[in-house]
Amino acid sequence: MSSKHQLIEKNAGLLIILVILVASVGGLVEIVPLFFQQSTTQPVPGLKPYTALQLAGRDVYLREGCYNCHSQMIRPFRAETERYGHYSVAGEFVYDHPFQWGSKRTGPDLHRVGGRYSDEWHRVHLDNPRAVVPESNMPAYPWLAKTLLKENEIGRHMRAMKTVGVPYTDAEIANAAQEVKGKTEADALIAYLQVLGTAIKTKR
Repeated sequence: MSSKHQLIEKNAGLLIILVILVASVGGLVEIVPLFFQQSTTQPVPGLKPYTALQLAGRDVYLREGCYNCHSQMIRPFRAETERYGHYSVAGEFVYDHPFQWGSKRTGPDLHRVGGRYSDEWHRVHLDNPRAVVPESNMPAYPWLAKTLLKENEIGRHMRAMKTVGVPYTDAEIANAAQEVKGKTEADALIAYLQVLGTAIKTKR
């Protein structure tokens, strides 16, 4: 037994292959069952795909790197559920590609931010965060209110999302450009924030 152990330890190539093999098997055992569990593959009741405006807002959210400071994953701990609301479940994110789970909390978790503040509050917050949250260290994003969305891009994005399983209809895709016409990036980002976490209603 010891001679086999020494053989593996002294042969770096063999050790690397065995480590990769063991890690791969362990990973598959944990990950594969998730593909067959309804709770991780089916949307929660009431979940709807993002509208064209909300999807455009999500693009702005990703482009500006909001995920670098804000998570969208409320863990099932009392300290988090009392502050943010119901813990996050996989069925709320089946239309997110990629999903925004994480644990980075330079700023507060945003998963249940939808409907918590008015559109005007968000507009002021994006333009001058310290006007509504004096202790905030978030940078301002004044250009979002001045930049119009590109109408010709959102339809292509929705078609791409449809190919990965988001149930957009042809009519929704055809009307996407009209829906975002004349809207600013701030309008879109606010629309996205206002829908976050609203599929599961919580009392706060």
